[in-house]
Amino acid sequence: MIHVRNLIKTIDTGSHRVEILRDITFDVPAAEVLAVMGPSGSGKSTLLGMLAGLDWPTSGSVAIDGVEITSLDEDALAEVRGRKIGFVFQAYQLIPTLTALENVLLPAEMLGGVDNGGPARARGLLGSVGLAERHDHYPAQLSGGEQQRVAVARAFMMRPSVLLADEPTGNLDSENGNHVLELLLTLNRDEGATLVLVTHDRELASHADRTITLKDGRIVGDA
Repeated sequence: MIHVRNLIKTIDTGSHRVEILRDITFDVPAAEVLAVMGPSGSGKSTLLGMLAGLDWPTSGSVAIDGVEITSLDEDALAEVRGRKIGFVFQAYQLIPTLTALENVLLPAEMLGGVDNGGPARARGLLGSVGLAERHDHYPAQLSGGEQQRVAVARAFMMRPSVLLADEPTGNLDSENGNHVLELLLTLNRDEGATLVLVTHDRELASHADRTITLKDGRIVGDA
């Protein structure tokens, strides 16, 4: 489902070149749960951004569900992101002027409108994350844990092939963090998406099928 080949990312600061990712190669089978761990500055978030098509490598390639996204122009890449990739951010990234239901529906609207089944799916996803009675609430009226659950529901709206989560429990207490993790794993199983989690939390990573560890931009562990 995910194929990464010889991924290199460097930044030229003018005085020297900074190597962020160094020859990263790995595959992630369909429906696998992969955790990506490593110390701060190891390249985890940069790697996730490239899997999402939000950043470009200096060299190498990334393919998602058979599509090499590193060779696409911005319009084609936006289409792939919208239909094949879901993203859960640490900071939720909900639109404050939209209700929970409207936030979940947003990916469908951005792809050209909501068909007759869209609102029903959005309501069903909100129900699956325990927010059936909160669909008309705005983000400011929801707790941090509830906002992250809305973000999880939104990420699954378009039935993505791949779900990417960047420290999805990082801003939550342990109880809410565990609940969000269980939701991600349950929806991953029910929807069949491949799930990649970037995390510092070893407890969270222990629930993954496999863990890749980065250090200084290189893979130093894959088990």
